[in-house]
Amino acid sequence: MILRDAVRVLVANWDGSHTVPSRRLYPHQWSWDSAFTAIGNVHWSPRRARSELLALFGAQWDDGRVPHIVFNPRVPEGAYFPGPEFWQVRAPSGSATSGIVQPPVHALAAWKAHLVEPDPAFLRRIYPRLVAQQAFLRAARRSPEGLISIVHPWESGMDNSPAWDLPLKAVQAGQSGFVRRDLADVSADERPTDRDYERYVALARAYRDSGYRDPGAFQVEDPLFNAAYGAAESALAKIAEVCGLDPEPHEREAAAMTAAMVEHLYEDGLFHPRDRLTGCLIRSNSAAGLTPLMLPGLPREIVNALVGTALDRFALKDGVLPSFSPVAPEFDPARYWRGPSWINLTWLVWQGLKERRPDLAGPLVEGVVRAVAQSGFREYFDPFTLRGHGCRDFSWSAALVLDMVAEHGLDGLPAARREVGQQAGGLGESDDVGDHVLA
Repeated sequence: MILRDAVRVLVANWDGSHTVPSRRLYPHQWSWDSAFTAIGNVHWSPRRARSELLALFGAQWDDGRVPHIVFNPRVPEGAYFPGPEFWQVRAPSGSATSGIVQPPVHALAAWKAHLVEPDPAFLRRIYPRLVAQQAFLRAARRSPEGLISIVHPWESGMDNSPAWDLPLKAVQAGQSGFVRRDLADVSADERPTDRDYERYVALARAYRDSGYRDPGAFQVEDPLFNAAYGAAESALAKIAEVCGLDPEPHEREAAAMTAAMVEHLYEDGLFHPRDRLTGCLIRSNSAAGLTPLMLPGLPREIVNALVGTALDRFALKDGVLPSFSPVAPEFDPARYWRGPSWINLTWLVWQGLKERRPDLAGPLVEGVVRAVAQSGFREYFDPFTLRGHGCRDFSWSAALVLDMVAEHGLDGLPAARREVGQQAGGLGESDDVGDHVLA
């Protein structure tokens, strides 16, 4: 039943060429949401998985950036803030978009889709776009130490993480002058504060007014973002081989990123963000510091230290991963990225544990299944009670449950990728998803 319910969520949130994260709160296409959704969709509708990524990359900019939102012109401007009128930019395709990015997990999604249903033609089609995405980050955001900076908390995907509290103090918050649409659907106790939003909008406005060129007052080297970049290069090496191209440049880049992260972001059993403007580590207790576990070249001693930290500071032995350490004073079990458990963050850490520590990876899957069985496919969950928070019927929660169950199994159902689609019943597979041509 849980598999069919997951597919029902994805069917309900399908919008013709892509999946919205949720119908009410997030009515457009979000960048890393689409990558995670594709990873789940491929188990029951490979065509939708490919369409998800092709639709997103159809709005890629000439400089290679993949915007974090692609706006649906059929959705009224007032349905989401900040909308197209705020960002004031269009992709070469004509689509209205935002001007910032999100973690580059898309190459990993493309490769995982290929593993489930091999499609070399799809990989050849999207490979140049994935390469351009990485090239933009190197050209526009890379430091001399080899690390990639984010220029807005929204680019981390973990918007109001306590890890950003210190660098955000340097951001001058202006007058609000905007209406928060999110509070119409979700309690204010579960969302970023008004003060947070004032700073977010001030940063975004300044970046927009610079023509999306000046990084501005917030420049942070985030462990999750950099780990995603490194994992993308590893995935691109495999994709390049399928396409008959040389994987070595991608392998070299992945190794260089891993080395840079170890040298500059690792300390005391956890990876930490670094403020590029001050050169100082931002010592935090964010679970983003565990995501480098997904880097295949991470040294064994650091893997072991991260696992120890996950067990000691994040209570990973209980099978649920909070987004911020419960032992930290900033922890809040219900407020967005300040403590609740998110399925996508759990999935990223699970990627690094499947082969190295299956004894911990299995309970993570079981914890995710318990959460959705109790509370449904919510946006995020209290890591202790598993009470659901945020919006309901959240797409990546449904999609990543499908992927995790496909590998791990569920209540006597053995791990079997193709059988997940059969158990889900193939709902909606016959729908015409169209052919999305990259301009």
